[in-house]
Amino acid sequence: MSSSSATPRKATLSDVAAASGVSKATVSKALNGRDDVSAETRERVLAAVAELDYRPTTSPATDGRRAIAVAFDIPASPYILNVLQGVLASATEDRLDLLTRLAPDRTVRTQRAVAHAWIAEQRAAGVIGVVGLTLSRPDALLDAAAEAKLPFVMVDPVDTAHRRLVSIASSNWAGARAAADYLITLGHRRIAWIGGPESSVAARDRLYGYRAALDAADLKPDPALAVSDQFDVAAGARHAREMLTAPHPPTAIMAADDEIAVGVLATARELGIRVPEDLSVIGFDDTPQAPWTTPPLTTVRQHLEDMGRMAVQTVESLAAGQPPVSRHVELATTLTIRETVAPPAR
Repeated sequence: MSSSSATPRKATLSDVAAASGVSKATVSKALNGRDDVSAETRERVLAAVAELDYRPTTSPATDGRRAIAVAFDIPASPYILNVLQGVLASATEDRLDLLTRLAPDRTVRTQRAVAHAWIAEQRAAGVIGVVGLTLSRPDALLDAAAEAKLPFVMVDPVDTAHRRLVSIASSNWAGARAAADYLITLGHRRIAWIGGPESSVAARDRLYGYRAALDAADLKPDPALAVSDQFDVAAGARHAREMLTAPHPPTAIMAADDEIAVGVLATARELGIRVPEDLSVIGFDDTPQAPWTTPPLTTVRQHLEDMGRMAVQTVESLAAGQPPVSRHVELATTLTIRETVAPPAR
């Protein structure tokens, strides 16, 4: 057979390294979105990938084992750990290996070459599907997964607009509405809200549930008593201090998650404000720390482990060729009443 009719040789990782003037290890880091690669080097690698039409091997592992990959940005919250418990339990029951992955860095995961390389790496490891936990800007990963026919299910997605998104979430609006309604029935009228990022769908839905309860009770919201920030303790502490030292402080504070609520409780204690005698506090999530705060935290319970379990089950169904019953599933929330809520003192 003549050389002109021979199958063209596929570009290798070594070819990309030679063309971009870096090591194979650096190429691998650049394609996987590692933040210890300079922007200039990453651009050079991506240019070589495009020029050579390099495609990582997508041959699945051959030892017969199957795996689920769980991808996240930073696994540093009680929320993620609780969802992971459900993922692990379901994967173990179904004899699936569980691989935890840091997603490519946010600054580069939107680039097609990075997304395709990351998805190809999962396929090569025998992964039958990916569960994404609260990832921001995952669009390129979702597109790459769809092209590779690799199921990708998001838990509590930051954005639900992507046309290929399959997601598992909680009834965030209803949960916040129920919590605010409960405070209103106790007699509270100045109810504050400390929320999560405005870019988060879950945070927005919880805010809208809070607003709906105030509107139904003909309570005009005070702009000074509603803020959006991060899901963390420091944000709760900072905004609680501003609200509780104002001339007209709230009698209750609703927090968009339990970490924010922990910050609120810490600030109230520092200021000598008694909970619940002087201030009622409600969180969201019902993470394991909630019953152990001082006093034990009233919070909206998300069934986090069930969300993890359902995500695995959905991945398995998709991998078996079964279309999802619904592209967006919401699990019910319930208000768990403990000791941080009481009728207002004033």
